[in-house]
Amino acid sequence: MARAVRVEYAGALYHVMARGNRREAIFRDDADRRFFGATLGEACGRTGWRVHAWVLMSNHYHLMLETPEPNLVEGMKWLQNTYTRRFNTRHQLWGRLFGDRYKAVLSEGKSDYYYCSLMDYIHLNPVRAGLVRVAEGESVRDYPWSSVAAGYAIPAAKRVPWLAAGEGLAMAQCSDTAAGRRRFVKHLDQRAHEEGVQSAGVIAPEQDCRRSHLRHGWYWGTQAFAERMLKMARQPLAARKNRTYRSAPLTRAHDQIEAERLLREGLAAAELEAAALVDLPGSDVRKTALASLLLERTVARQTWIAERLVMRSAANVSQQVRRYRAARPEVPAQLRAYLESVKIC
Repeated sequence: MARAVRVEYAGALYHVMARGNRREAIFRDDADRRFFGATLGEACGRTGWRVHAWVLMSNHYHLMLETPEPNLVEGMKWLQNTYTRRFNTRHQLWGRLFGDRYKAVLSEGKSDYYYCSLMDYIHLNPVRAGLVRVAEGESVRDYPWSSVAAGYAIPAAKRVPWLAAGEGLAMAQCSDTAAGRRRFVKHLDQRAHEEGVQSAGVIAPEQDCRRSHLRHGWYWGTQAFAERMLKMARQPLAARKNRTYRSAPLTRAHDQIEAERLLREGLAAAELEAAALVDLPGSDVRKTALASLLLERTVARQTWIAERLVMRSAANVSQQVRRYRAARPEVPAQLRAYLESVKIC
């Protein structure tokens, strides 16, 4: 059976879900969960993503993910591959970690109903799993591995920059104050208490669940929203007939704009002209520092980095960056100041 087309567009909102291979654990302990949170933050920095809600369970995760640029596929490939490598390295394993293809349900983000129902569904996942016992006086906030405890219930100054909790509170008609945040948590606890363990946050589909549904459909929204998405779906189908569709060095606008900007600013800070790169070895500390920056902050392919920095090959980029990150050699002061200004040390 052919795979469903991923509909990507600027400003899209998705319910992203992924499970472990054979439903096995993708988080064995809290350190794994922290690793995933850090990796998700890196993915957001590379792609410009904004996360409106998230929850980590033992063998799966849920994200309410906004893509300001149409780069879901590239970003998810980086996120899941990177976390898999880190998980396998930590636990001395090899092979695939995630099971079938991740699911990404398009959501009508501008609608209060569809936005808030998706956000509640994600945040109430620990209740449905029996990890939060509201009937025994526990609160959704007591589960530490969701954006409730790690975002919506705490002041804005303590949140990670990629979490759009302020917008989520506003959509739920709660102010971003101590009282507003308590009201938000109380609403979730009340839903859990009234709807019960199995049904907390679940909305039964009114029509065929293969269409508009929080979990099993391909979109979550109105029929008009679905029709707009179907029109967009025809565009990638046509693009795939072009042989260069998959082979373009940078396939997403955010990647190209961000990578070009960082490269241009980095070269200026290193006091290098692009034409001078050909005369420098691939191990030049200024080249490797900039390559590390591009890998850290964008989803630019290593082949593109190798071409732009004249570093021979993708394999050489990977090798030189590993050595650079392990040794942390001295770099020119002006370049180091620039790297620190973009939070790359």
